[in-house]
Amino acid sequence: MAKYLLKRIGYIIVSLLFIVTITFFLMQAAPGGPFASERKLPPKIEEQMNETYGLNDPMYQQYFDYLVGIAQWDFGPSFKYTGQEVTDIINRSFPYSLILGAEAILIALSIGVLLGVIAAIKHNKFGDYTAMVIAVMGISVPSFIMATVLQYIFSIKLQALPVARFESFAHTILPAVALATTPMAFIARLMRSSMLEVLSSDYIKTAKSKGLSDRVVTYKHGLRNAIMPVVSYLGPLVVAILTGSFVIEKIFGIPGLGKEFVESVTNRDYTIIMGTTVFFSILLLVSILIVDLIYGLIDPRIKVAGKGGKK
Repeated sequence: MAKYLLKRIGYIIVSLLFIVTITFFLMQAAPGGPFASERKLPPKIEEQMNETYGLNDPMYQQYFDYLVGIAQWDFGPSFKYTGQEVTDIINRSFPYSLILGAEAILIALSIGVLLGVIAAIKHNKFGDYTAMVIAVMGISVPSFIMATVLQYIFSIKLQALPVARFESFAHTILPAVALATTPMAFIARLMRSSMLEVLSSDYIKTAKSKGLSDRVVTYKHGLRNAIMPVVSYLGPLVVAILTGSFVIEKIFGIPGLGKEFVESVTNRDYTIIMGTTVFFSILLLVSILIVDLIYGLIDPRIKVAGKGGKK
């Protein structure tokens, strides 16, 4: 196990180095600069600002300094928010994104798996058709459209839930549902096809022939194996939740990290763009590693450590 973890951590470090390098040079290749958009800023002051933040240094020097800063978990100061470090902005904003993302993942997994199981058990019946219609709608409607529809129905018309902001649990319901809709639909379709395949397996027929109830066969013997593809989808699910939160947080006025990223692009705040990109990349790479470990724990046929490594 230790050898496997060290190997995967090495892959994570190499991948992160590629991401940091690409992001840094893309920012450098972008026309203009972080202070060029300030129309009223005199040229001499702009030059002084560039000198203060090290933007006049050679590119290789800026790149090396940035790598050293990341190694020390220091993404530098924000170019637009005076006196604020990027790490402070991440520490302030990420808890909102974490709460919203955790709720969305919980909704997507629970409802998606439930719909998939119902569709498989009621194959070619009303339950199957209903679950798949919900899944198709979830895939077809983008999250930002779903967000505005939910706001119109539950906030404006019914006045049952807050329309925006993030002040209580009630404020998280609509954005979490909007964020979870598309992943939930994918999970439902994935769970349905996997469950149908498992229910037609020989060991399921053997379990039924021994007199076990349909409920025991379905949930004890079938569900554990059928859920494996869903576990594999957890990595892409985290990606979908993270990228979807950029727009959702902006629509609902949630002061999360996704909202900060969108505003940093508008403000050409290079350090926040690079800092949030690196931070999201770390979350993604670590989540993929965790999913692989969970996959091995659920399925005893898969080993993450051994003489030959992962099997």
